[in-house]
Order: sequence, then structure tokens, then C-alpha cells
Amino acid sequence: MYLIYGLCLKYLKDPGKSEDAVMQIFEELIKKLRVHRVDNFKAWLYTLARNHCLMVLRKESKSPMVSLEENFVEKADYLHLDDSEALQEKDLTQMEACIDQLKEDQKRCVKLFYLEQKCYKDIVDETGYTMNQVKSNIQNGRRNLKICMDKNI
Repeated sequence: MYLIYGLCLKYLKDPGKSEDAVMQIFEELIKKLRVHRVDNFKAWLYTLARNHCLMVLRKESKSPMVSLEENFVEKADYLHLDDSEALQEKDLTQMEACIDQLKEDQKRCVKLFYLEQKCYKDIVDETGYTMNQVKSNIQNGRRNLKICMDKNI
């Protein structure tokens, strides 16, 4: 048990998590020994423990813990949430300016697709472009719009 704890501590770098991992490994060990034929128990147990720790680390990396500072809500930066509306308005104004800078066919397709929420077929019918031209105009328009927005930020 101490060797498994040491291995878990090496990977997880947290005594509490390591203790939990040891318990989970031994629970898993009971189930797996009934199914698998083990010739070299020590090597097999080491591999089982290592894989368990790596899976724990992988799960943690997918959903990282964010620590909140003490008095997080009381900070002056967060007291005036109305500022977010001004920022949003600025972003929308900037986006409209960037849309106006697009090529005419891209601008038309992007406006129909995103602002008027029309499907590809409706855009084809309304503009006279082919389906591939509509898809291309929307894709290129989005890319150019993103480039324009990134420049202005």
C-alpha cells in the first residue's frame, strides 16, 4: 500500500488525492484480479496504479479548478456590470463596420445567413448564387470578419 501511495504522490503531487487514488486502485484491483490472469503481480499493479493516476490527471486537465480570490464579488472591477453593455455596444458597432468592409457577395450572404437567419437554400433562391458559392461566401466572409475584428481589438 505504501508503494502505491508513493507512486500516486509522485504523479498527483497531493497527499489527499493520493490517498483517494490508493483506495480507488485497491477497489479496482479486486475487480480486475477476478477477470485477468496475472503472472507478475508487482509489475501489473504498478501499471494499474500508474494508469489510474494518469487518468485522474487527464480528467483534471479537462476541467481545471479555478480558485476565486477572497472578496471576489466586492472588487471594484465587478461592481459596475453596466460597463459590459457599453463594451457589447462597441463590439456590435465594430462588427457592423467590419461587415461593411467585406466583399459585396460575402457581405450579402453573411447578412442573410447570420442576421436574417436564412438557410443555404433560401440564400441560393434569393441571390441566384450556386450552393457552393453561398457556402464559400459565408465561410470566407466569416474568416474575413474575424480577421477584421481581431485587428481592431
